[in-house]
Amino acid sequence: MTDLSVEDAAEETTGETESPELSIVSETTAAPRPFSLSMSVASAQEPTSSAVVKGRIKVADEVVEKVAALATLEVSGVADLGEDPAEAIGALRERTGARRGPQGVSAHVQDRTVAVDVTIVAEYGHAVMDVANEVKTNVARTVSRMLGMRVVEVNVTVDDVRLPGENRQESPAEADEVAAF
Repeated sequence: MTDLSVEDAAEETTGETESPELSIVSETTAAPRPFSLSMSVASAQEPTSSAVVKGRIKVADEVVEKVAALATLEVSGVADLGEDPAEAIGALRERTGARRGPQGVSAHVQDRTVAVDVTIVAEYGHAVMDVANEVKTNVARTVSRMLGMRVVEVNVTVDDVRLPGENRQESPAEADEVAAF
């Protein structure tokens, strides 16, 4: 069995240094074989770009809100997203055609940091504080990993508890949409 390694063969045997080369070293002998690859370590590295591309990257609050909502719904014990206090403002935004993120999640992005507020409905039978802590952890981890932003704060509000057999309650706007079909 042969082992490919980067060594400075001359330094080991004679104490002198030469330019590092890739050489094939056998496990049974300590001395390098005469065959060596003529590829230096410096040329094996990735080429770096000397030009810097200028420009800004802006991530909309709604993008962070969607990622946070999906991360929240992944947590066991979360029945649904709750209704946030600004729901009346959200209904007005819908009527005017303004974009908005998922119900129960709001995010505030500033530079490369983000603060997220999440309102949840917990499932009956789960420890509410454990579920809320898991939501905080999962939202922070997912937003940080997917968007490359530093999460400075995740606030979780438990709005309700879903009882067994209880269906998701529809908002008046959703009920109107269903009635229209």
